[in-house]
Amino acid sequence: MINLIAQDTRRPINPAHLLSGAVAVGALISGAAFFLTLGFRHDISQAIETVRFCFKFVVTLSLFAAAAPLVDPAIRPGRDLGRRRWLLLVAPILLLSATVIELLVTPSNLWVPKLIGHNALHCLTIIPALSAFPGFFLFLAMRQGAPGNPGAAGALAGLVSVGIAATLYASNCFDDSPLFVATWYPLATLIVVTIGYFAGKRFLRW
Repeated sequence: MINLIAQDTRRPINPAHLLSGAVAVGALISGAAFFLTLGFRHDISQAIETVRFCFKFVVTLSLFAAAAPLVDPAIRPGRDLGRRRWLLLVAPILLLSATVIELLVTPSNLWVPKLIGHNALHCLTIIPALSAFPGFFLFLAMRQGAPGNPGAAGALAGLVSVGIAATLYASNCFDDSPLFVATWYPLATLIVVTIGYFAGKRFLRW
């Protein structure tokens, strides 16, 4: 064994570089699939001037920014996620705050229509579908590590993937109300995270 170790002159793989590459490649493929099938909503030039539309990207990008740095320590044995894991609460807090404001400024008879929206089914299908590409490449990269909790690592990969997919989908979605976003985007996220958790337990074990 000592002789074999001595003969191994391969340069060690840097998991951080693999993960960054996986996220980049997955995002590019997901973006290509998005623009080939959906693309921006036709009134995006007007929508981008509204607070509600832009707020969707604040939420999705904050989720991505909070989850992405946690993947690397999650696949290193003995590494603690530390205080950075609390940043995962930023997106839910933003959504909760916006929902409260929306309820205060919107007549109560419009609450249910705004919550249901027009694209709930699209949200629940397109976000998980677009998440599959970055999720796949992230899992390939994460298999080079040794996560102490494979299920949690897989769930984190799901959160990163959702951050990418939901950001793309938000540019196509015509439902901008925080009531809609706070209902259907988390449900789509739950689908992906649940799949990521069980896939992690199956494929990220070592």
